[in-house]
Amino acid sequence: MFGARGPAAVTVREVAAAAGVSPALVIRHYGSKDGLRDAVDEHVARVFAALLAEATAPAGDHPFDPQAVPSLAEAVAANLSEGSEGSAIPGYLGHLLIAGGPAASALFGTLYTLSRDVLGQLARAGIARTGADPDVRAAFLLVNDIAVLILRDRLHEVLGVDPLSAEGMRRWGSEVFAVYRDGLT
Repeated sequence: MFGARGPAAVTVREVAAAAGVSPALVIRHYGSKDGLRDAVDEHVARVFAALLAEATAPAGDHPFDPQAVPSLAEAVAANLSEGSEGSAIPGYLGHLLIAGGPAASALFGTLYTLSRDVLGQLARAGIARTGADPDVRAAFLLVNDIAVLILRDRLHEVLGVDPLSAEGMRRWGSEVFAVYRDGLT
């Protein structure tokens, strides 16, 4: 519900009804609607951390799989595509980050730290470069990835394919990697 309509538009009563429990039980468990939203934020951060960890896990004698970036795309497609358990995460992320506030700042900071850490790991493995300003490069990569999640429906409309589906990730990933590798010229 938070992903479809945004946390501000959803009531505790609606959450309780969807879960088949009383509103009092939701409040008892989470303390408040803000507590429920904090739990959702933590879940979203854990999902992204797991996706990044999966993509950069050690493989054999190499510290990182040379196919780390494609495996991240595959992990995102598998875990955040329509019909998956995490399919509401992109919508939620969009609502939260656009609305702003302390929860948005905290979650973005967590995702940025993950992005910076993974970029550093990939650079140490010789798979990526940190560039002249590693902080900006990590933010740039994060913003590009978040844009796909937030604008997923608009991209689907213009491309005719969900960018998080297997076909969409193949099409999108191919062009993204070409631009990252070769630039625009």
